Amino acid sequence: MVLKKTASIERLLLTGIALTLGVLLLVGAIALNVGAPFGQKVQSVEHTGQVMEGLQDVSGLINRAESSQWGYLLTGEKQFVAERDTAVASTYQAIEAVAVLTRDNEQQQALMQRLKTAVDVRTGIFQRSQAVFDTNGLRPAPGVIGNGRAATEAALAIAEEAQDIEKSLLASRKQNEKIRFSIILGSIVLLLVALAFLALRLRRTGQSRQNDEKLTQVGRQEILRTGALQDAIFSSANFSSIATDAKGVIQIFNVGAERMLGYTAEEVVDKITPAGISDAQELVARANALSVEAGTPITPGFEALVFKASRGIEDIYELTYIRKDGSRFPAIVSVTALRDAQENIIGYLLIGTDNTARKRVEAEQAVLDQRFRDQQFYTRSLIESNIDALMTTDPRGIISDVNQQMEVLTGCTRDELIGAPFKNFFTDPLRAQAGIDRVLREGKVSNYELTAHARTGVETLVSYNASTLYDRDRKLLGVFAAARDITERQAFEKQLELNNVKLATATATAEKATGTAEKATAVAEKATVTAEEATATAEKANRAKSEFLSSMSHELRTPLNAILGFAQLLESGSPAPTPTQKGNIAHILSGGWYLLDLINEILDLALIESGRLTLSPEPVALQSVLNECRAMIEPQAQKRGVAMTLAEQKDSLYVLADRTRLKQVLINLLFNAVKYNREGGSVALDCAVAGTGLLRVSVSDTGQGLSEDQVTQLFQPFNRLGQETTAEEGTGIGLVVTKRLVELMGGSIGLKSTLGQGSTFWVELQLTEVPELVYLPTGENVADLLDAADGAPHFTLLYVEDNPANLNLVEQIIARRKDLRLLSAANAQLGIALARIHQPNVILMDINLPGMSGLEAMQLLRSDPLTAHIPILAVSANAAPGDIERGLGAGFFDYVTKPIRVARFMQSVNAALAHAASQKAQ
Repeated sequence: MVLKKTASIERLLLTGIALTLGVLLLVGAIALNVGAPFGQKVQSVEHTGQVMEGLQDVSGLINRAESSQWGYLLTGEKQFVAERDTAVASTYQAIEAVAVLTRDNEQQQALMQRLKTAVDVRTGIFQRSQAVFDTNGLRPAPGVIGNGRAATEAALAIAEEAQDIEKSLLASRKQNEKIRFSIILGSIVLLLVALAFLALRLRRTGQSRQNDEKLTQVGRQEILRTGALQDAIFSSANFSSIATDAKGVIQIFNVGAERMLGYTAEEVVDKITPAGISDAQELVARANALSVEAGTPITPGFEALVFKASRGIEDIYELTYIRKDGSRFPAIVSVTALRDAQENIIGYLLIGTDNTARKRVEAEQAVLDQRFRDQQFYTRSLIESNIDALMTTDPRGIISDVNQQMEVLTGCTRDELIGAPFKNFFTDPLRAQAGIDRVLREGKVSNYELTAHARTGVETLVSYNASTLYDRDRKLLGVFAAARDITERQAFEKQLELNNVKLATATATAEKATGTAEKATAVAEKATVTAEEATATAEKANRAKSEFLSSMSHELRTPLNAILGFAQLLESGSPAPTPTQKGNIAHILSGGWYLLDLINEILDLALIESGRLTLSPEPVALQSVLNECRAMIEPQAQKRGVAMTLAEQKDSLYVLADRTRLKQVLINLLFNAVKYNREGGSVALDCAVAGTGLLRVSVSDTGQGLSEDQVTQLFQPFNRLGQETTAEEGTGIGLVVTKRLVELMGGSIGLKSTLGQGSTFWVELQLTEVPELVYLPTGENVADLLDAADGAPHFTLLYVEDNPANLNLVEQIIARRKDLRLLSAANAQLGIALARIHQPNVILMDINLPGMSGLEAMQLLRSDPLTAHIPILAVSANAAPGDIERGLGAGFFDYVTKPIRVARFMQSVNAALAHAASQKAQ
């Protein structure tokens, strides 16, 4: 019996030794062939992340340089040039850093060389476009700027290609890592299962040996040898090996577990379960998930850790382990049930590996991926923000991408455009396809005119600039094209040709009229003596009246200024006034402002009656004036609950009027329509052609209306038609001033009113054409006056003008001079501020400006040491000889009358520039 037991023990020991040695050989092979690569793999993943981060930096710096370049071209601020140059220098450094990281990769080295070349090309275009801009401004530089965009896209494409290579390497390395890790983990699991089984069998055998006194010394030695092998395997520091009994109490806690978790084996063996070193919230979440999956309640704790393993299911999951010091780390845990010969569970084996490095690499990769997506979004935003319609096609002319402007141009969505032939969206498909073929043949095409045909039927004349498009391997992809709407430019050129014809006809007519005018001159000279005597008498009376008005204005305004000023100080003083005091102050302010309005209206009426009110009739864009007046009155209408409507005009209508006084007329009519309206009423502002050469502007209200007797008394001074008994304040002068102003502008005013229903006031003014460039013979070639010699110095002009039409006219003239840059201001105050800041070489000043007149602004500029040296040209519709003499006498360098004669205008500008240059030389 003893011999049988001994033989059984020997067989058991030999089997265990053979199994242990086999597994040891397997672990050794894995350690030699897999372990080292795994360690290198983590390093390779980190290395790939560094390369991709460097490439992201390169792309970001390229875009930053492009943005800085655009900032300079749009603003002219030199700080953008410094930012651009810094970004370019940093780009080269970032490329060199990537080249060092990829020195063992020939493909990446070649790409880095190509990327340097692309950045060199873009840097050269930066410098050329800056030179063009510094010399000629932004408009003449679109070709160079377009080439710069293509160069930037080429550099970004190379950087993207390098990132794609690194992404492929990263994916391959991650896949290899997963395979190797699975091999290691599977081998360790098999090893430890075998060892655990052997350990349990040896424990039982040892117990049997202690009870059996007849075991031989050889058996004892074999048991000791097997135990030593077991200790060597479980002493591995790379994996935590935790074996438990069937109840989950830890029985084995190897060196790897001690290193990872900070506990010694003595602190945990026979004392706690693995749940005690795991995150409690994760155990609860795992228990809930398993309960739903298995359809049975599972208790959070050790049962949740081994539930699947206890049912023979392979279970590998991620778990957060908690070290003895309280720190935490992610671990990949493999759980296996240990069974005896009868397949009863006698314990569990948990093999864990630290997953921190993998988590960090994945997090870094996620950041890189997000940065790449952000970069793509930024690039797309640049494309969509372009004012031109952009698109790409393949070599066959099939559209492959478009921006939003292309959708607007064609009336089709992006999905409808992509995949469709490019030629289908133009009125001449053959010419459109010929344009694509020409780009493919010559490499680029500039100013290729086509007419786009939108789905809605709208046709738009566009100028296409296109070039060939290549991928990273210089393989032809197709064509990149940008289209700019030139409909307005062509219309302007046609109008210019028509004007030249009209000018030639007018010149001939003027020459015929010269003879008749000479005959009339003799008759006029005889009447001059009598007229001069009458004029002298009238001027003496006007001067006396003017002096009286000036004196009265000063005497009334001086005390009123003190009243209103100190009342406002009391209202905002500290400590704050009492409620009673606030009410008293409010009455003072209300009366003061009303008195000021009364003074202004009386003075306006007096100036009109004396004939000293100066008007500047000129073409005025009516729609813009109506919009401004509505914006000024609408807040008061909303406060009173009155709705305002303005009929939009399809065509741009111009009237002959003084823009400032026209606004005064319309604001007065609109304010009366609001003030004398009913609560919840409405005011309608409209305009329409009223007859040959006339335009009628109507202001309709839903107020109480006027009787026939009230209508006959309407335009009498100080007659408020019974409104003086109401709460509404007024002087009875506003409509009188309005009527006189309209008549001075060559118009008429009237009304239709129905008692109880409302009134409609209307103003009729003379229609006029859009302001045109006027060329009159002066003995000089106009083209010569508008051309600047190459290398000529650059000058800055400041034009102070409140009429957009006149401003646009001068802008067109100055745009033809490459050596001139134009600044503009809509009022005198802004013009003075711009003159002090920018120090222009010459100032162009309108006389009749809102608020401060051009004459007053000129005097302020002359008195300021910063601007006293700048020559100022008057540009005014006040063309009477007396107006010109007064302007020159007041200090203007020259006086240019409207409508502007281009040759005369440019002669004055050139003379002023020469004067400014001579002063600077002194």
